[in-house]
Amino acid sequence: MAAESWPALRLDAWGDTYAALHMGTQMVGKVALGLSPLTNHYWNTALQITPRGLATLPLTVDRRIVTIAFDLVSHHLAVEGSDGGRATVPLEPRPVAEFYRLVVEALARLNVRARIRTKPNEVPNPIRFEADTVHRSYDPAAAQALLQVLVQIRRVLDPFRARFLGKSSPVHFWWGGFDLAHTRFSGRRAPVHPGGIPNLADFVTREAYSHECISVGWWLGGGISPIEEPAFYAYAYPEPPGCPNAVIAPAGAAYDSRMREWILPYEAVRRAPDPDAALLAFAQSTYEAAANLGGWDRASLERG
Repeated sequence: MAAESWPALRLDAWGDTYAALHMGTQMVGKVALGLSPLTNHYWNTALQITPRGLATLPLTVDRRIVTIAFDLVSHHLAVEGSDGGRATVPLEPRPVAEFYRLVVEALARLNVRARIRTKPNEVPNPIRFEADTVHRSYDPAAAQALLQVLVQIRRVLDPFRARFLGKSSPVHFWWGGFDLAHTRFSGRRAPVHPGGIPNLADFVTREAYSHECISVGWWLGGGISPIEEPAFYAYAYPEPPGCPNAVIAPAGAAYDSRMREWILPYEAVRRAPDPDAALLAFAQSTYEAAANLGGWDRASLERG
């Protein structure tokens, strides 16, 4: 059952689909950014894991609530409104530019209008959506495997999140980096972040890291990262001295000096005798290492 629940997801086998789907999620995330008020650290723009894929939080449009969702089971994008309106766009091989045009048309049919910046974020050599004829792949089997991985990670990290009494994020999906993440906060302000993330405004990064935090998450690798395979990650901002030498679990996890993060390859988890336990060990041990080194008030922030 563990092998079925944690499918193989090699980047070299479906990288083209990943790139095109990444651009699609960026379109939808930018619509959420345009239609919702800013909440802590841009959490209002993050996508949510559903039984069928990825969806926005409810967005207010006039006097309606609207959601936009990627159905990775039936393979379509659905825009739905509280007034009963519904429009869909099939998920299939086509240029990003064409998909963008169809998404704009679907939104217009439901009288949903949001001005967005069409230049992608956090990717090397970005191509504006309306001009992108390079990325055009969609592999339904790979998309369903991605959904299965996201579901399993959220299933494991939700109980981990529940152990923390302080401010913490949901386990949610960031369309900029195409990663699933959960973040805990100490309650103290953080030093101003230096910024410098490619194709991401520094004011966005500084809002995201306005307070001391420890994050754990998963992403597919590649892009602006030197990690060329799906992997779990964990890090603290600001990083306290001693993190590179901290003892963490499970076997296979290590500190990557290039990323300044702890990294655990996805393959090490999916091949473990108990993948759930391996992921929980990574989340808990990296949190404890960073919180202890950073002087967090763990007695007040954690459940007994």
